[in-house]
Amino acid sequence: MSNGITDVFFDLDHTLWDFDKNSELTFDKIFKMNAVDVDLHEFLLHYRDINFEYWKLYRDAKIDKEVLRFGRLKDTFVAANIDVEDAMIRKLSTDYISYLTDTNFLFENTIEILDYLSQKYNLHILSNGFEEVQSKKLIKSNIHHYFKTITNGEDIGVKKPHPEIFHYAVEKAETEISRSIMIGDGYEADIEGAINVGMDVIFFDTNNMNIVTDVKQISGLIELKKYL
Repeated sequence: MSNGITDVFFDLDHTLWDFDKNSELTFDKIFKMNAVDVDLHEFLLHYRDINFEYWKLYRDAKIDKEVLRFGRLKDTFVAANIDVEDAMIRKLSTDYISYLTDTNFLFENTIEILDYLSQKYNLHILSNGFEEVQSKKLIKSNIHHYFKTITNGEDIGVKKPHPEIFHYAVEKAETEISRSIMIGDGYEADIEGAINVGMDVIFFDTNNMNIVTDVKQISGLIELKKYL
């Protein structure tokens, strides 16, 4: 196996599971269900950045998941100048989680690359997402069986880029940092977090950030064949 790697750790959202596409379809569904009159495109323009900031707060243990789920919607409606009552926002936040895994679009070549890698390596998921949702995503998108272990931030109460979650995931996988590689789209959480514990990395540049660095980078999953 190349470079002594035996174990490959994947982030899930924005790396294998197409979060933006699935999220957009879910919002479209729940707004119609609840008769909330919203310009979906306008809503999503605000939501993506607000959601990102809320996830950073959640990742850093500054808020809990209930605050995240309500706050990101409340702030988006305010930013988009849409008047929605708090009770409806709470219902929408619950409906969003309930229906999010009804659509499960994956990034291009996800199945092909998992088929390819699973013949050579032990594969694992290392995610900051909510445990109850992440498991459903893996099962409903038919990729659960590829992964030997699944580690979510909720498992131990800390999230990437905290060193503890990387050590926990590696121990759970019964492997070593030196034989592991992390693949993800989050430069700070996935890449810098893994580098800081001495793990090899591949940055999946889904947003065309074009970060100038000596870190291995890909713009599509099929490019992993160059490195693994």
